[in-house]
Amino acid sequence: MWRSHPGKRPPGSLSEMRAAGRRRHGLPHFPEPRDISPPPFEALAPHFPDLEILELIGAGGMGAVYKARQAKYDRFVALKILSFDLAADPAFTERFEREARVLGRLSHPNIVTEFDSGTSGPYAYLLMEFVDGVNFRQAMGAGRFSAEEALSVVQEICSALQFAPKQGILHRDIKPENILIDAKGRVKVADFGIAKLVGEKVHGQVTLTLQGATLGSPHYLAPEQIESPGDVDQRADIYSLGVVLYELVTGELPLGRFAPPSKSRRRMPGLMRL
Repeated sequence: MWRSHPGKRPPGSLSEMRAAGRRRHGLPHFPEPRDISPPPFEALAPHFPDLEILELIGAGGMGAVYKARQAKYDRFVALKILSFDLAADPAFTERFEREARVLGRLSHPNIVTEFDSGTSGPYAYLLMEFVDGVNFRQAMGAGRFSAEEALSVVQEICSALQFAPKQGILHRDIKPENILIDAKGRVKVADFGIAKLVGEKVHGQVTLTLQGATLGSPHYLAPEQIESPGDVDQRADIYSLGVVLYELVTGELPLGRFAPPSKSRRRMPGLMRL
């Protein structure tokens, strides 16, 4: 989300803003993530003989996520695959390997757990906890939250976001789709795939994640993620969570001139009791 100063025009497209941020920090150009076709079950099966792949959960620029059954442990898991064409691209492979390192360092009840990672045949993969539930976007669409429930959910998200920076990790893409709620109402923050490893240096002074520093969802981005991506800290995640919270309690994004939640005509019932 772009916050401009009075009389100052915002930059062009998000791609242009990302390119400007890379130029400002002297970084090379990287292509934008591409949409990919998820690998079919029959192509994956020979490379994951210990898993029974059951269904495709979702797909995006980084790859595809499948629900699978791991018979050895009698549990359901989420298998995240970097498809063959992306696996051949060193820039995308670095991002994927970084995601595995990030998740492997996180152990918290409100963060999706990583069980395993690596390569199998032409595929790089993450094997993660399967969260049987819905994401925050779906939950908000169902209109199931009371003000008290919303406060409880946000506290759990805050717990995860307080823990991660202590491990040197930022999320950088907090949005409703990356917040999961399981069947028992427990909250799990997912997809640390574009997280910044704070202080991890590679190639001299360049932090690996700076190549994708402005990756994220534009309506939820903190201004510094666009204007100064090399200086982002945990406050960017707090900003993004604030946008999510505003959307939760009012049903709309805080774009342009917007009223405080207490003045919103669509505010959540019971909000003023909190």
